[in-house]
Amino acid sequence: MLDLVSVGPVLVVDDDMVSRHVLGQALAGAQLDHIAVASGAEALAQLEHVSPSIVLLDLVMPQPDGYQVLRILRARPETKDLPIVVLTALEGEDEIAKAFEAGADDFVRKPFKPVELVARVRGQLRLRQAMDALARKEKDAQVVLELTQALASNLDFRGILFTVVQRIAEVAKVERVSIVLVREAENIGYVVAASDDEQLRDLPIDLAKYPEIQQVLANGEPLVVEDAAKHPLLELLRTSGQGSPNFASLAILPILYEGRPLGVLFLRSRRRGVVSGREIGLCQTIASAMAIALRNARVLQSLRDQTQQVTVARFEAERRMRSLQRYADFWESSADGIVVIDAEGRLLFSNPKAREITGYTERDLAGRLLGDIFAGDQRPLAQELRAGFSKGEFPKDVDIRLATADRRAVIVNVNFASVLREEGAVLCSFRDVTRQREVEAELVKTKDFLQRVIDSSVDAVISADLRGRVVLFNRAAERIYGKPAHEVLGTDARSLYPPGTAQKIMRMIRAGGGRIEGLKTEIVDGQGEHLPVNFSGALIYEGETAVGSVGIFTDLREKMRMEQRLQQAQEQLLAQERQAIVAELAGAAAHELNQPLTSVRNYATLLRRLLTPSSQASAAAEVIEGEADRMAEIVRKIGKITKYETKSYVGTQKILDLDRASEEIPAAPRSNR
Repeated sequence: MLDLVSVGPVLVVDDDMVSRHVLGQALAGAQLDHIAVASGAEALAQLEHVSPSIVLLDLVMPQPDGYQVLRILRARPETKDLPIVVLTALEGEDEIAKAFEAGADDFVRKPFKPVELVARVRGQLRLRQAMDALARKEKDAQVVLELTQALASNLDFRGILFTVVQRIAEVAKVERVSIVLVREAENIGYVVAASDDEQLRDLPIDLAKYPEIQQVLANGEPLVVEDAAKHPLLELLRTSGQGSPNFASLAILPILYEGRPLGVLFLRSRRRGVVSGREIGLCQTIASAMAIALRNARVLQSLRDQTQQVTVARFEAERRMRSLQRYADFWESSADGIVVIDAEGRLLFSNPKAREITGYTERDLAGRLLGDIFAGDQRPLAQELRAGFSKGEFPKDVDIRLATADRRAVIVNVNFASVLREEGAVLCSFRDVTRQREVEAELVKTKDFLQRVIDSSVDAVISADLRGRVVLFNRAAERIYGKPAHEVLGTDARSLYPPGTAQKIMRMIRAGGGRIEGLKTEIVDGQGEHLPVNFSGALIYEGETAVGSVGIFTDLREKMRMEQRLQQAQEQLLAQERQAIVAELAGAAAHELNQPLTSVRNYATLLRRLLTPSSQASAAAEVIEGEADRMAEIVRKIGKITKYETKSYVGTQKILDLDRASEEIPAAPRSNR
């Protein structure tokens, strides 16, 4: 799409009114501004006031004709590169050649097609814009080359910065260009150069009053404010009582080195919207070159300072070594490793034992930072130690892993001392405790394993020292006693037993040669209840000396409940067996008694019927018949006995209760078959 904002109108020069009208319609239809004149003289006069983007020129006109106008335009410096498209109705090729020789860029034959005409015009405009852009890039490249050479070659860096900002102001056509540098984690900026003040040097400014600079430093992106009177970022300046800003537009570009802001390039103008994208790109390129120059300048100064510091440090180290020499004989014979370090953490001296432990030679250690011989993950500790030395803190009994010369894993126990404080040094003595720490680590692992074994036991395990203080109380003990371990540890073990029980058990252990097994006793739980347990215990010895005791408790409550349930089951089984025997005996007895009893009753009935009623014999027969009936009822009950039930008879004597033993139980429903 053609950029019509930056180009002027199309100048139409044709003496034919109809042609001018047709040309005007074609250009208007393509949304191209145009000015139409009827002669060459009018065209030349119009060029005094208007800067057209292109000229549509008819060749055949009254004097001056198109050829003359062409020559005049090409002779003028301001129009020598102006695109010109000639219009002609002439058919001869020599006329076209003559027009090109006079300076024409293109031609259109009359009568023309509006589409072709507009296409030719747009093509010439695009070509001219491309050439202008190329020329601007070439000019910008010259400016960048000029300033880059200045930044790289001039030793007067202050003069370089002033040259840069002054040249940028000329190219960008703004009133003021300044360079503001900042330091990390500071809210103060320094104006180190300004295009309108050659004498300005390191003017401090409070960045809190420049939110626009803070924004660019924060996001690393350029900021362009075309109207400072309306931009929200400058509201603080407008409402702070300082009045309106004395500039109408501004552009701020970050000066970045490896992604970190060193400062900003600040362009200000009294006109609105004067800084274009081209100027922004040019300034950004210069800012990048400036960042490298600024960094190099800082590095150069840093190297100078560092060289001076090294020189001073070397003389100081030599002085310290002379002062430490009087201690050397004593340290040389020490069984511990000894090194002397300065406030910067550099090694000034090492004795033979220190070199033996670390594996380094005296030359390797001299001047080396203490952190360099620490294992990788221990190096932050070196910085902490140095910080502590400056505060008068000298730790004792510190374990540190060293990075030895032969890559061995060495742990040393270190003590720091301030005996050489007047010399600005710290004495460090250490010994190799690698094997000792390995054994300790193994013991810790074994202890942890045994602790897990004890905690996983289903029996309670309780240990106490010889004073009776509980030192071990496992999870099973917590469960049985209903107490957490932290409430029991350190308390008197006697509180875990009924009164006098603990002393009794201890006497039994001593009498049993230091151990006892399978003792049934009681303990007291957290609610004060007595619980039955099976106890096994022993004394704990160190060599021949008893140092404590340990007891293992098995909770017997569940076992006792099981025994009780077993006894109940046995009693129930015995009762069932007894009832079965009684039922069998009752059935057999009823069967055997039923036949003779029936005979007796029948004979008694027969006699009563044969004898005279109311006679003594008849009465006796009636009695016999009644007693036989009663006996038959008893036999019937005996035949129905299903369980063993008794009742009191005389004193404590028990007899079978026929009524309860022969109570009928509901018959089970018959299944359908």
